[in-house]
Amino acid sequence: MKLAILSRNAKLYSTQRLVEAARERGHVVRTLDPLRCYMSIAPGRFQMRYKGKELAGIDAVVPRIGASVSFYGTAVLRQFELMGAYSPNPSDAILRARDKLRCHQMLAGEGLGLPLTVFGDNPDDTTDLLGMLGKPPHVIKLNEGTQGNGVILAETASASRGVIEAFRGLYANFLVQEFVAEAKGADLRCFVVGDRVVAAMRRQAGEGEFRSNLHRGGSASPVELTEPEIDTALRAARVMGLGVAGVDLLRSNSGPLVLEVNSSPGLEGIEGASGVDVAGAIIDYTAAGVRPPVRAPRRRARGLTKG
Repeated sequence: MKLAILSRNAKLYSTQRLVEAARERGHVVRTLDPLRCYMSIAPGRFQMRYKGKELAGIDAVVPRIGASVSFYGTAVLRQFELMGAYSPNPSDAILRARDKLRCHQMLAGEGLGLPLTVFGDNPDDTTDLLGMLGKPPHVIKLNEGTQGNGVILAETASASRGVIEAFRGLYANFLVQEFVAEAKGADLRCFVVGDRVVAAMRRQAGEGEFRSNLHRGGSASPVELTEPEIDTALRAARVMGLGVAGVDLLRSNSGPLVLEVNSSPGLEGIEGASGVDVAGAIIDYTAAGVRPPVRAPRRRARGLTKG
């Protein structure tokens, strides 16, 4: 398999592990900065170039596209798809997952558990909006934030209104959610590859912090998932259309609640906590999705016979 990994930084742990796992399995792999890819689009002819040279013959693409380059990165991935390359996470699925509001609407539409979420635009509706949510604390999230960025815990109703006013002043899209106190600052990262949860970890927020992200000082430990948690993680990834996903769950009194579905989950924390070769599982799943080339049947030479 000729594999491309779309990543802005070839030195990142996740990118390096994917390259290592691919080479261990005998695949030809190359890391491409999506912002250095550029394309030509014409009916029946899709071309991609990279640093002055044509990119062709790539069988599969593993996208590691950050939120800051979602628009251009998914356009590059879509071009590869139109050129016949397979991706475990299609471009449209990445865009669905990146939009937290759309993601929550789709998950709720399939009956998956979520923290109660409200969304509104007009400042005149803020008091009623918060009334729909219930008493504080409230969690206010930027719609496209990652790694805990743009997530704020408001302890009082006045604090919630203040944060909402500030976000609106920045013309930012955001959600407001109930605070699930019984989770006690912990969540579960379920790493889905295909139809399996290949690894899982429990992330605990640090002292004085409610966000459990490892980038925010949270700690990680292995965890045994329940059957409902496994089922929820698999369903969430499937609803988004992702073959590879980090599904974050909260353990609540009403069962597992989906916090987020991450289309580009990091590998360092999950591999370190679980001891599982997650990168290898991603490469194996990707290789299995590549269709073998269709070869035209060989014509048999016709012999001449004498009449």
